[in-house]
Amino acid sequence: MFTIQTLNKISSTGLDLLPRDVYEIASSITNPDAILVRSFKMLDMELPTNLKAIARAGAGVNNIPVDACTEKGIVVFNTPGANANAVKELVIASMLLASRKIVKGINWAQSLKGKGDEVAPLVEKGKAEFEGPEIKGKRLGIIGLGAIGVAVANDAVHLGMEVMGYDPFISVDAAWGLSRAVIKAQSLEQLISTSDYITVHVPLDNKTKGMFNKARFDIMKKGVRIINLARGGLVVNQDMMDALENGTVACYVTDFPEDELLGHEKIITIPHLGASTPESEENCAVMAVSQLKDFLEYGNIKNSVNFPDCSMLPTSNNRLIAANENIPNMVGQITTVLASSKLNIADMVHRHRGTIGYSIIDIEGPIPAETVERVRAIQGVKMVRVIEKK
Repeated sequence: MFTIQTLNKISSTGLDLLPRDVYEIASSITNPDAILVRSFKMLDMELPTNLKAIARAGAGVNNIPVDACTEKGIVVFNTPGANANAVKELVIASMLLASRKIVKGINWAQSLKGKGDEVAPLVEKGKAEFEGPEIKGKRLGIIGLGAIGVAVANDAVHLGMEVMGYDPFISVDAAWGLSRAVIKAQSLEQLISTSDYITVHVPLDNKTKGMFNKARFDIMKKGVRIINLARGGLVVNQDMMDALENGTVACYVTDFPEDELLGHEKIITIPHLGASTPESEENCAVMAVSQLKDFLEYGNIKNSVNFPDCSMLPTSNNRLIAANENIPNMVGQITTVLASSKLNIADMVHRHRGTIGYSIIDIEGPIPAETVERVRAIQGVKMVRVIEKK
C-alpha cells in the first residue's frame, strides 16, 4: 500500500488512475510515500522521512525545495506541456488585448450605463480613443521554445505574424514540432531589439530573474508590447514602469498582479489564469499521477526536474533502484555488493544528470534486507528501494 498526500485539490480524472486497493490518498496523511501538489508553497515545509517523490501538477516548481529533495534522494516531477494549450490561448488573447485597448474600451462602454439614447452616438464619438494595431504582419519574439513557446510560435505563424524564437537549450522534440517559418534569433539581444511583441516562456531561476531590466528595455523597439505569463520575477517592475512612462513599452500584460502594477493604464493584470481551464487541470493531474505511479510501482522516471529520465521494462519480479552522487565507481560498488550476496543481475540501466546518478537493477530472485542495507551504507548513496512484484 502506497500513501499519497494531496496538498492541493487534484482533479479526480488523475486520482482515479490510482487503484484504492494499492493507494491511500488524503490531504491529512502526515508521513506519505509521495505528495501531489499544485501551488502549495512547500519551501518551509519539513520533508516527511518516508517521502520518495513529489509530483507537481504544473510546470513550475519554484514552490518546491528541489535542492533539499535532491540531497535526500526525493524525486521531483513536473508536467511540462500538459497546460501548453491553455497558456498558448491566453498568450494569443493577451496580444490582442495589448493591441486593441479592448479592456479599456469595455470598461468605458460600461460607464455609459444610464445615458439612454445618447449611448450609440457617444460610442461612435469615443471609440477612436481605443483603436490599436492588428497583429498580422508584426514580428513576435518568443523567448523559450518549450511546449508552450512552440505552440505559440506555430499559431502565430498561422495568424500571419513574423515569428522569431530564441532558446539556446531547445530540445530535439521541441525543434521537430516547430514551424519551419519561425526565424531563429542569433541572440536574445537581436530578438528583443527587433520585435513588435515579446512573449516569454522560461522558468524563474538565478539566470532568468530580472531578465527584463533597464539594460534590455534600452535596446527594445519603441512601442513594443510585452506578454509575461511565465513568472513575475522575470521582470524588474520599476524598470518596466519607467519603460512604460517613456514610451518604450506600449503595453505590458502580466499574469502575476502585484500592488505596484495595479491601476496603471498601460498594464493589463490577469489574475494568474494561464493554466486555469478544466482541460489543463485534468491534463496536469493525469500526467502527474501517471509519472508518480510509474515511479512508485516500477522505479521509472520521466519528467523529473532533479533526476535523469530513466526507465526499463521489468525482466524479473525483483527490482532494486538506487540514487547516488554522480562520482566515479558508484555503480561498480553497488554491483559488487550484489555479487557478494550471490545475486544475479537480469538487466540494469544507469543514467545521470548533474550531480545525481540513478540505477534500475532487476535481480533474479529475492533481495535480502541485509544486502539493501549494505548498498545504503555505501558513501554517496542517497536512496535505495526494493520493488517486488508478486
